[in-house]
Amino acid sequence: MTNNIKSIDHEKIKEILLKHDNRVIFEKTNIVPDETQMLNELRDVLDPKDVNRKSVLGLDIYQYSSYNEFEQMLIPFLFKMMFRTTIDLCLQNHPFIFQKYTRERIEKTFISTGDGGFLIFDTPLHSLLFACNYAIVLRIYNAFHFFPRLRKIIGGLSTRYAITYDKIYSYCNNFYGRAIINNSRILSSDSLNRCLIDEHTHRWFTINIDGIENLQVLTIDDVAHIYEFANGYEKSPYLENPDKIFGHDASRHEGIINSDILKIGKIKAKETDIHIYNLHLQVSMGLENDDDPKQKKIVTISLGNLNTTGI
Repeated sequence: MTNNIKSIDHEKIKEILLKHDNRVIFEKTNIVPDETQMLNELRDVLDPKDVNRKSVLGLDIYQYSSYNEFEQMLIPFLFKMMFRTTIDLCLQNHPFIFQKYTRERIEKTFISTGDGGFLIFDTPLHSLLFACNYAIVLRIYNAFHFFPRLRKIIGGLSTRYAITYDKIYSYCNNFYGRAIINNSRILSSDSLNRCLIDEHTHRWFTINIDGIENLQVLTIDDVAHIYEFANGYEKSPYLENPDKIFGHDASRHEGIINSDILKIGKIKAKETDIHIYNLHLQVSMGLENDDDPKQKKIVTISLGNLNTTGI
């Protein structure tokens, strides 16, 4: 794929600096040097035009600091268990869309904050589906179906979500870029446990499926014709396996049964205004207990909420 994450080569930058610059210099007369040649070589190596856009999903357990110290020590463990369960659900429930992903790939690009973190995906649809599956795991935890005794010890959890779509690059096995910076700012600006998306994410859905509102009638065949999925994705046998949200026929009885989007304001990231949208989805999905396949349950959850108070 051409949408790989650009990696910044530390040794290459160091080589250019040692060629044109001095690490330390003490002269009796200070002279401002001419940086033109070194700047041109750095631009050739770091060309921002080569940095691709990625979708970032931010998850944050709301008011983590308000829990008692003992519960705070357990929450990172709980989040990791929920996180891994969500990965398994995504791989099982959406075999076509997540065909290029493994647990190792998702975990490798995950930026942990202890009480949440940031995930990097190729498209906003991947981020949205991961958020939906995580919200389902969160619901079954809060409803005493997932480690119920641990649920009683820690108490209930609430999570706020943010999805951004912008440039990402890697350096020394870490990830940087506007998509992460903007995502962090959106999460920190929200105190209402919503699912907030930026304008680039909103535009991606508008271009590819004529708007987020159409998620409730989207079929897996429609997904397969989205540009990113129409190029480089194997359709058979993946499309033959059922997708738990996008079926072969549009349905309002399972999958995404309702989708609402509303622009609620903007925040400033440095000198740039980021326009923010509030996303609310209702998702219905059938679940099966892996430890006892006879135990099945249909769960309907909300991702985000309808509170449109500003940001």
